[in-house]
Amino acid sequence: MLRRIQVRDFAIIDELEIALEPGLTVLTGETGAGKSILLDALGLCLGDRADTSMVPTHAERSDIHVEFDVADTPRAAAWLREEGLDEDDICLLRRVIQSNGRSQAWINGRPATRGQLEALGSLLVGIHGQHAHQALMQPDTQRRTLDHYAGNDSAREAVQAIHDQLQAIDREITELAGGGEDHTDRMALLRYQLEELEAEALEPEALGELEREQKRLASAGEILSACQQSLEVLYDAETNAQSLMASASRALAEHLETDEKLSEAEQLISSSQVQIEEACQTLRHFADGLEMDPARLEEVDKKLSKLFDLARKHQVEPEELYAHAGSLRAELERLESADTRLLELQSQREQLHGDYQRAAETLSATRKEAAESLNARVNELLATLGLKGAALEIGVDFNASGEPTRNGLDRVRFDVRTNPDQPAGPLSRVASGGELSRIGLALEVATADVAELPCLIFDEADAGIGGAVAEVVGRQLRALAGHHQVLCITHLPQVASQGMHQLQVEKTQRADGRTVTHTRLLAADERAQEIARMLGGVEITEKTMQHAREMLEQAAG
Repeated sequence: MLRRIQVRDFAIIDELEIALEPGLTVLTGETGAGKSILLDALGLCLGDRADTSMVPTHAERSDIHVEFDVADTPRAAAWLREEGLDEDDICLLRRVIQSNGRSQAWINGRPATRGQLEALGSLLVGIHGQHAHQALMQPDTQRRTLDHYAGNDSAREAVQAIHDQLQAIDREITELAGGGEDHTDRMALLRYQLEELEAEALEPEALGELEREQKRLASAGEILSACQQSLEVLYDAETNAQSLMASASRALAEHLETDEKLSEAEQLISSSQVQIEEACQTLRHFADGLEMDPARLEEVDKKLSKLFDLARKHQVEPEELYAHAGSLRAELERLESADTRLLELQSQREQLHGDYQRAAETLSATRKEAAESLNARVNELLATLGLKGAALEIGVDFNASGEPTRNGLDRVRFDVRTNPDQPAGPLSRVASGGELSRIGLALEVATADVAELPCLIFDEADAGIGGAVAEVVGRQLRALAGHHQVLCITHLPQVASQGMHQLQVEKTQRADGRTVTHTRLLAADERAQEIARMLGGVEITEKTMQHAREMLEQAAG
C-alpha cells in the first residue's frame, strides 16, 4: 500500500507531506486547489515523463518522495528482488526534476531509470481517470485483467512452458542451420583449431611435469656447481668438514675415561661423520647422473612456448587447453551431425506446435467463458454508476495461424459503447475521461477478489453524475476498499461522505503574492464542515450541516 507522499517545489506546492492509511481516502477541495497536481507528482515516481514546466520559477528543482509497503504485494516484491533493489518490506521511490530539464530517479536509495520506475509502478498502483497512468487502455492490462478473473493460471503456465520449449528448439535450429557457408566455414575452422590443439595440448598433469623438467634443465649447471661446492667443503678440500669432525672426535676420545659425560657429545660427532660420508656419496651419485642437455632444454622451451602461444590465441590458460580442445571437438561433432539433429528438431517442433495449438485453444476457452461472466458483471455495475446506455464488450479473438506467444494466440479486446445507438470501439477512442474512470471502477469492483494491485486511485470517477448515482459510486468505492487501498479525488459530497479518511486540499495566497497548495487530514467535525461546503456552496446553514452529519453517519453505519 501507499504509505506516504512528500512533495517539495512542484507546481503550486511548496512543501507537502501526506501520510496515507488503508481503506478509502477521499481528497476534496475547491476546483483548482491542486488535487490533481498530487497525482501528477505521484505519477512522476511511477515513471511518467518529466515536464520542467512543473518546476516553479523560484526553485531549482522539484523533489518527490513516495513510500510503499510491499509486504502484501508479491509481484512488486519479486520484481525488486530480481532487480537487486529490495529493502525488506519497504519501497522508497524518489524523483527529482531539475529546472534545466534533467531528471533523476532512485528506488530504495539506488539510482534507477524511468523505465524501471514505470515497470515497478505498474505493479503498485492503478490510476483511473484523465491522467497518463491509464493502464486499462493497454492490451496487456486488459488481457491480464481477464486472465486473473478467469483464474486460468494452469492453462497459461501450460502455454508458456510449451512456448519456451519451442523457442529453445528454434534457437538450436537457427544455430545449426545458420546459413550453409557459415556452417561450413565454422566446421573448417574447428577442424584446423583441433588439429593444432591435439598436436600440442597437454593434460594439466603432463603440462606441470614439462614445466618442472624445464626448470631442472635450465638450472642443471647451477645444481652441478652447488654439488661440487658442497663436496669440496664436506670432503674434498684440504681442510674439510669430515677431517675437522674426525679431529674433534679424537680430541674428545682421549678424555672419555676421565669424564664419562663427554661420551654423549663424542658419539654425536662420530654419528655426524657417518652422515657426512653418506651425504657425500649421495651427492656424487646425483652429480654423476646429472646431464647437461642443451638440446633437450631447447626442445622443452619450444614446446612450452607453443603452448603459451596457443593459450593466448584461444584466450584460455595453458592448463585449460586440453579441456578447450574437448569443447571444440564436441561442437564439431554436433555440427557434423547437424543434418540428423535438424531432422530430430523439426520432428520435435512439429509435435510441440501441435501441443501448443491445443494448449492455446484450452486457454482461449477459459478466456471466452470468463469474458461472458465479466461482461455481465461489469455492465450491471455500469448501469448503477450512471452509464445506463453503456456496455463493455470483451472480445477474445483466437488466431489459429498466428505466431506462438507466451500468452497464447488470443487478442483480448476491451471495447465499449457509451450509448445504445453507437457501435462499440476501443476504450481509448470511445470513452471520455469520466466514463473511463467509471468503467475502471466497475472492472475493479467486479474483479476485486482477484486483482493484484494494492493501491487504486480514481481521479474524479464521479465526473458528470450526481444524486443517487453519486451515492452508488461512493458505496462501490467503499466496498472496493475492503480489498484495496483506494484514493479518490471527488467534488461530490455523496462520494466524499463514504470515505474512511478525508484530506482537504486548499489553495492560499502568500504575502509575496505566490499561490500555494496545502493538504490536511480532517477530523470528524471538520469533515462535516467540508461535506456541508460541498453540499451548500457559499452559505452553509445549520440544516446543511445536519445533512452533512447524517451522510457521514449513514456511510459509517
